[in-house]
Amino acid sequence: MFATAQIKEHMEVVGSDGAHVGTVDHMEGDEKIKLTRRDSADQQHHYLAVHLVDHVDDKVHLKIGSTQAPSQFL
Repeated sequence: MFATAQIKEHMEVVGSDGAHVGTVDHMEGDEKIKLTRRDSADQQHHYLAVHLVDHVDDKVHLKIGSTQAPSQFL
């Protein structure tokens, strides 16, 4: 288990396949991760629900693959 406090600005977010999904801009409360615009094809901020996170070390690792992550953007 991880604590949402472990998720910090500028951490890389990767899918379960290890591929880049985005970069943390900041946490929105305890339930959403706001991603930076610079990684987005449409140059917009996107959000991921914290329940999609598997674990956190030097990166935020998702339970889903990088190709599935965009379909989960909030």
